[in-house]
Amino acid sequence: MSYDNPDDPGPYPRRPLRRGGGLVAVAALVPAALAGWLLWQAMGGTADEDEPPKVLPLPSASSKGEPSGAASSKTPDDPKPSKSSAKPSKKAPSKGPLDGKVVVLDPGHNPSNFKHPGDIARQVDIGTNKKECDTTGTSTNSGYTEAEFTLDVSHRVRDLLEDQGATVKLTQDRDRPFGPCVDERAEIGNKAEADAVVSVHADGSGSGNRGFHVILPAAVHAGGADTRAVVAPSRDLGVRIAGRFVSATGMKPSNYIGEGTGLDVRRDLGGLNLTTVPKVFVECGNMRDSQDAALLTSSSWRQKAAKGIADGISGFLKS
Repeated sequence: MSYDNPDDPGPYPRRPLRRGGGLVAVAALVPAALAGWLLWQAMGGTADEDEPPKVLPLPSASSKGEPSGAASSKTPDDPKPSKSSAKPSKKAPSKGPLDGKVVVLDPGHNPSNFKHPGDIARQVDIGTNKKECDTTGTSTNSGYTEAEFTLDVSHRVRDLLEDQGATVKLTQDRDRPFGPCVDERAEIGNKAEADAVVSVHADGSGSGNRGFHVILPAAVHAGGADTRAVVAPSRDLGVRIAGRFVSATGMKPSNYIGEGTGLDVRRDLGGLNLTTVPKVFVECGNMRDSQDAALLTSSSWRQKAAKGIADGISGFLKS
């Protein structure tokens, strides 16, 4: 994932190893509490999906650099480009438990970002400082791009949520030449008065770094950023998605971010700093690791990932 990293080397950058030293301060209970719950869920736990874990102190914020990466072309299992609209889909809304709920899905990057290096390099205000408008994203070693992955998974999540009656909007759906910029991505969710916003990404760390993680907003109050009112509900949303992602995919939480919890807290991401509604980022795996890449390029696994994300959102909205 690389959407506002000033250190990205260009239109087809490879993502460097994650920078920074990990969480600044994580409560001692966090790894044991969430990791244990996630493992229990993955092995067949049957708690009501509307009920989050009982014990989970909020991790402290870290100050790591942006996620990154990119390339082009596809693997044989990659989906064909979707032609669906970036506005709420034209599908007639179903009646269901999420009737009246609005969800914004934010597919990370844009498949055409690499064609517009000057536009995506433009600096935008993220409240605490300025960052690049967007970046190209990462890719697998075989060339399956993060931008294609995020659109595919977002479409699948949208379908699952619409089947439950939710109104679902996408920040982009291959309907614009680049972006949107990170500040606009946040604004789209805010203007929609979304009940939940999820930004879908895949990481681009080093080989051997495996697993997913969910990024939560830190309590930021600086410049145009004020996340204090959304930190708690965003945490709730993120915890639910983490648990359901394990159940649906069998993937373990990241072995290099979050100290085994599957959660990370960031204060340097424009998409989170500028949100006024509950929002998280999901890094669905590491595209630069061959084992994770084999999953990310599998259509059947992407459906499982979408189910995990959708189930987490659904549980949050029904709570």
